[in-house]
Parts: sequence; C-alpha cells; structure tokens
Amino acid sequence: MQEQAAEVIKDTTPLLTSDTIVFGMLMVCLGLIFFTSSRKSGFWHKFYKVVPALFMAYFVPALLTTSGLIAPEWTTVEESGEVTEGATSLYYMSSRYLLPAALVLMTLSIDLKGVFNLGPKAVIMFLTGTAGIIIGGPLAILIVGAISPETVAAPAMPLPGPGETNEIWAGLSTLSGSWIGGGANQTAMFEIYGYNPKLFGQMVFVDIVVANIWMALLIIGIGRAVRIDKWLNSDTSAIERLKEKVSSFSKKVERNPSFSDLMILAGIAFGTVSLAHFGAGYISGYFESMVNSMPEGLSRNMLSFMSSPFFWMITITTIIGIILSYTRARDLEGAGASKFGSVFIYVLVASIGMKMDLTLIFQNPGLIAIGLIWMAMHAGLLILVAKLIKAPYFFLAVGSQANVGGAASAPIVAAEFHPSLATVGVLLAVFGYAIGTLGAVACTFLMQLASAV
Repeated sequence: MQEQAAEVIKDTTPLLTSDTIVFGMLMVCLGLIFFTSSRKSGFWHKFYKVVPALFMAYFVPALLTTSGLIAPEWTTVEESGEVTEGATSLYYMSSRYLLPAALVLMTLSIDLKGVFNLGPKAVIMFLTGTAGIIIGGPLAILIVGAISPETVAAPAMPLPGPGETNEIWAGLSTLSGSWIGGGANQTAMFEIYGYNPKLFGQMVFVDIVVANIWMALLIIGIGRAVRIDKWLNSDTSAIERLKEKVSSFSKKVERNPSFSDLMILAGIAFGTVSLAHFGAGYISGYFESMVNSMPEGLSRNMLSFMSSPFFWMITITTIIGIILSYTRARDLEGAGASKFGSVFIYVLVASIGMKMDLTLIFQNPGLIAIGLIWMAMHAGLLILVAKLIKAPYFFLAVGSQANVGGAASAPIVAAEFHPSLATVGVLLAVFGYAIGTLGAVACTFLMQLASAV
C-alpha cells in the first residue's frame, strides 16, 4: 500500500528546505535589488523607472519557487514509500513578528488627524472594492459557465461527506470570504456552506494565484501613480499634505541614531509584538468561547473574525502605535523608525512572493479563468468609481488590497506610497474583517443563483 501511495504522490521537495538558508537567500536578493535600484545611471536606473523595486522584491522569490529552488510547502516521498509533509515558517515569522513590529514603527509619527482629513474617498473605494467582489463572482460564473459548463458543474468525485457539497459556488464562497475579509472569514464560509474539504485545496490555489497576480499589478501601478492620477483627474492634495507634514517632521527630528536609539526602537517594536500576541491570545480566546456558545447560523459566523488571533494582533499593534504617536516616542522617527519598519515590510513581501509558483497559473485553467474574470470585475468597478469621484490611485490600490489582501498586504501597498500611510491600509483591512462574512454571504447567494442559470 505504501509503494502504491509513493507512485501516486509526487515528491515536491525543493533543493533548499532550511529556513535559515532560505531566509539568507531572500535577504541577499533584497540587498541586490536595492543595490541595483540605487544606481543613478545606466541599465538599472532605466529598469527601475519601469519596474518598481517592491515588485522585484515580490517577483524574484516567486521565480526561486517556480524554479524548484525553494518552496512554501512540499511533500517528500522516501525510498521506503514513507510520505512526509514539509513547510517553511518564514511567512508565519514575517507576518506574525515582523509585520506588527513594522506597523508600530511606521505609526510612531502618524498624524491621525491628517489621516481622517483624507476624506471619505478612501472608504468609498474600499466599499467599491467590496461591491466588485460581491458582483464579480456571479458574473464570472455566468461568463465561464456559458463557455465551459463543465467548469462550473459540481464534480462527482471525490464523494462529499454528510452535510458537505461539491458545488463550485460553495467552494467559491470561501474565496469571497477571503477577498472581502481574510482567513477567518474564509473559514466561516467554508463552515457555512460545507464545501468538500477534499476539494478545498483547489480554491486555496485559485486564491493564491489570482490574488498575487492582482497584487503584482497594483505594485507596478504604484510606479505610474502620477500618470494614473492625471488620467483619473484626481485630487491628491490631501495625501500630499499629509506626506509633506510627516516628511517635514522627520527632517526636523532627524539625527544620526545612537546605539541607545536603536535599542529603544527594538524594544518598542518587539515589545509591541509581545504585547500584541499576549493580548490577542486572551481576547481571541474570550471571543472564541462567546462565538462558540452562540447557536449555529449567520450571526455566529459573522462574528467568527473576532476569534482570530491575527485580527487582534493587528488591532492591538495599531492602537499601541497610535497611542505612542502622542508621546515623545514619535521623535524616534528622526532615528529612522519608519526605515526599520520598511525593512521588515520588505522581508514580508519576499516571504509572500515565495508562496507563488508561476507554473500554477497554467493548471486548472477553468477555475483560474473564473478567478481572473472575478478580479477583473473588481478592478473594473474600482477604476470606474475612481474616475467618477476623481479618487487618487492610492485609494484605489489600498482599498482593493484591504479587501483582497487583508491586513498582511494592505499596509505594504500603502507604505510604498509613503510609510506614514501604512495605517490607512491597516484601518481599512480591519474594517474588511468586520464586514467580510456578511458580504461573502451576499456574494454566495448571487453565485448560487448564477450557477442555476
């Protein structure tokens, strides 16, 4: 039986499996990217005028994964037939340790009043992105179903268990939860509609491929933000005022950091990580008990995000950063607080990039087509509304990522415009957690109707 399993299960072990070695390789890649992007003339100067360094920090690790040199997870089949599963911990490390450290360092000098003065367009674009996900799903099913009915038909195998279903719309409901809210909302949709867990992997695959392609396109757009804003005829004055105010403050307090400054920054960053994890553990545990005590149904699943430790980790981190911005700790921006935060963010970007195997784009083309059309609807509606209300590209990109990427990637996109804007991405992403399940239920209802056509 073991020999038979070994013939069926493919060995996907990459060349390098040690996190220590892979982390070093990613850091070398980031170092080379920033070395070449700092050139003032020649090929690299022209290259980075077209391709942003942030995109390369994402794309190069993806190439390493595609080549088989590294992998986010893998299956090893021994000669004896024994099968073992392996995975890297680098994304977990960077999203759970470095992300909260980066957020608090970037928030130290935040002008919260200036963030609120950005106006309602940020929220409008976020909600537009949500609406794009809700209507994009059923439209994608209708379009692909008309061309390839078998793609949207429920497969007969593997057989679903009691209370489970193989219906494609039920599987896509998990994508709507992920693309409006996050992982907790995705899990809630998985539980609500009982999608066959044996088929769930293919939905995760679509999520990774489509969401990462869209994030890459948004990052490329950042390098062309001025031209895009001109085409949108957008008013970027509020954003520029906030950036200028924060930049002026940074110059005012700028100094050569002392060893004490660096140690204080490290203490604030990772002390916040500690407090955030400590608080998140207790608070999520409390809400998990509360949510589990509720009767099964929509109300219970709508509140499932409250039991997510990641949600509370991000929330607590943001609150600590905002509180510190009203103290003398904000002067640490002059010692390079946001620069150190940016280093952590780029490590996170690289770890996200290594989750993407570019060859996956060509597997299961039907489901990928549904995902790409779905995301195109989301993007199209965002562009239309941005044009109508003259919203800057910043609001379009961050509003989209707050939906599709959540709290892990929305701050990345926001911070690329300016470190002081990272908090905007966090606040919108937290809002996405709150409405994720309800929006996903509305989307799933429409997808169910579309599948019946």
